[in-house]
Amino acid sequence: MTDPWATFGADLHLDVTGSTGLRAGLMDALREAARTGRLAPGTRLPSSRTLAADLGIARNTVADAYAELVAEGWLTARQGSGTRVAQRSEPRPSATRPPRTRPPRSRPAYSLMPGSPDLATFPRAAWLKAARRALTRAPNEAFGYGDPRGRIELRTVLADYVARARGVYADPERIVVCAGFVHGLRMMGKVLRERHVREVAVESYGLDVHTGLLTDAGLRTPCLPLDGLGSRTGELRGLRGAGAVLLTPAHQFPTGVPLHPDRRAAAVDWARGTGGLILEDDYDGEFRYDRQPVGALQGLDPERVVYLGTASKSLAPGLRMGWMVVPRDMVGEVTAAKGWSDWASSALDQLTLAEFIASGAYDRHVRSMRLRYRNRRDQLVAALAERAPAVRVSGIAAGLHAVLELPEGGEAEVIRSAAWQGLAVQGLSSFRHPDAEVRREGLVIGYGTPADSAWAGALDALCRVLP
Repeated sequence: MTDPWATFGADLHLDVTGSTGLRAGLMDALREAARTGRLAPGTRLPSSRTLAADLGIARNTVADAYAELVAEGWLTARQGSGTRVAQRSEPRPSATRPPRTRPPRSRPAYSLMPGSPDLATFPRAAWLKAARRALTRAPNEAFGYGDPRGRIELRTVLADYVARARGVYADPERIVVCAGFVHGLRMMGKVLRERHVREVAVESYGLDVHTGLLTDAGLRTPCLPLDGLGSRTGELRGLRGAGAVLLTPAHQFPTGVPLHPDRRAAAVDWARGTGGLILEDDYDGEFRYDRQPVGALQGLDPERVVYLGTASKSLAPGLRMGWMVVPRDMVGEVTAAKGWSDWASSALDQLTLAEFIASGAYDRHVRSMRLRYRNRRDQLVAALAERAPAVRVSGIAAGLHAVLELPEGGEAEVIRSAAWQGLAVQGLSSFRHPDAEVRREGLVIGYGTPADSAWAGALDALCRVLP
């Protein structure tokens, strides 16, 4: 015998050492694997010939072990189906085991978590077609290290796209490709710190991961109050230490309100008057439903605003593809921050995205998804009006999420009830800055997240848990 063990799959080993007989050792090993779940019910075992060869023992030894385990009920054997692990009832819990207080779930049945598009709708065929074209046309130098700003092909089509679709003033020389918004913000934190900026103002409701990135860069993050007209940017002048501000002006995240024109102007006036910088997070600017999209803030003053866009909502976050349009005097600093620390973005993915945009496939996909998400939003609003009329819905003019406002104390209760229903949701309070003066409660519902097959079930589960 060469090795007294056998492997089924990547991680499952049957150890038949340490026993007085090979057959008994094999039987003990198979019983233990079935008992612990390493061999799941229904798993097909190797033939007696294959396992015998693997173990280096006689085939009859394996056949006899299989036959005895079939008789004991551990295995089943049928003509044409082979030998399989038998279906067995779970043992009853002992009297000393504490009762479960809630049903165990490895993952929720439905998710309405914000921040993701419907991943099932990624345009695979169109993307593959663009990838083939991009790879065929790619120059040899594209397979080298290249320009840390990104491929010129992508920067060229992005300059045209963001100007046309978002009103951004851009040319390829001031665009830096990055691996999504987080990567871009990390680079900006480094640049701001090197410029001796000590504080970056943030909105009183937003993603803590963004605040955390700025904090990790050594920057303090005072917050701006937020109301129905967006962040109160007029109060920037009272933040004497702030050298920059991070805003989501087109569609505030998570409350969903656009920044009022007067407050947009106030932010730009503050930046001009103090030499400050505005970091504009345009995370879902393509998706507006009830009127024309709100243009990017960057168009008001391209030398005082850093525009950050991403394909995470329009296509998929897994692409890790974003772009920054930076003031002309910052191009070298941002390029150095990227080039010396992290090249990040695959040249072939950049060429594919360039081809995808240039061919018109990107525009077609966005139009299709805009209609799909609008229909879901309308279905959400209609279902709530019928089944939970006391719940007020806001932030629904754009984007992929809505805010369901709840009375004080209602958020935690609804989240607990949702967990029992197998529904993953996120509370509005989880986005609150620690220094925010106003505390609001509610749910931030990502209606873009579920696949079509799960949408109806998720919506029904949501309505069941709302007051």
